[in-house]
Amino acid sequence: MAPGLDPAADAAAEGCFPAGTLRLRYVSPVDGHADWALLLPPSGATTWLVALHGHGSGGDQLFTRPDIRDAWLAHYRRRGLGVLSPHLRGNAWMSPAAVADLHGLLAWLRQHWGAGRVVLFSGSMGGTGNLIYAVQHPEDVRAVAALGAATDLAAYWRWCQAHPGGVIDEIAAAVAHAYGGPPGQAPAAYGAHQVVAGAHRLSMPVLLAHGGADALIPVQQARILADRLAGQAGFVYRELPNGDHDAPLHGAGGLAWLDAQL
Repeated sequence: MAPGLDPAADAAAEGCFPAGTLRLRYVSPVDGHADWALLLPPSGATTWLVALHGHGSGGDQLFTRPDIRDAWLAHYRRRGLGVLSPHLRGNAWMSPAAVADLHGLLAWLRQHWGAGRVVLFSGSMGGTGNLIYAVQHPEDVRAVAALGAATDLAAYWRWCQAHPGGVIDEIAAAVAHAYGGPPGQAPAAYGAHQVVAGAHRLSMPVLLAHGGADALIPVQQARILADRLAGQAGFVYRELPNGDHDAPLHGAGGLAWLDAQL
């Protein structure tokens, strides 16, 4: 991967991006796919926070969605963390190609920016991607927070088929596209990225949080992983009774947990 940097001047002019934010453009070595990420260098630290966006959003979500921008991004800046917010093929649900691209981006961060510890902190599709990536490359991850995430994409795809309508249909189609078809047609791809089966590789500190009334990703997705990780040092599970899909983003004590990891 040979990314190139250019200032995100167009977005900065709109008031969305803090001064010093860079737009990283790169071409994937997997298939030549052209993609991008936003990068905010750290101020006197070597720890980087990787923020993966949710379904239907893009690599600028951390900077443009008001609630997480004002809470999460502001907190990261106060702590002096470096921030990487990749577009990562859009609605890719951490497909094999997305895993390879993120692995290359993190290697580039270490080489060009001296990145030390990497913490993954994301929700929904982003939280799902955090868990999948941490299972695939635990050596890259110091700690991971997954808020409102899926932990078994094959089972989640089947749940989507049983609960059709609106964005759930869009998610099911995106997952199938990213993984080469429905689970029955691409069992190896789904199996290799099943977080529950690879839970033993999540040896780093993990925060898993979910709303008990999540209508987009059912809470059972979190509970099955929580059962697998119960009793493991550094594992925290927080279920918010009656909480909706977004409830864990601000109601699970995620930023306090992050501070404890730092």
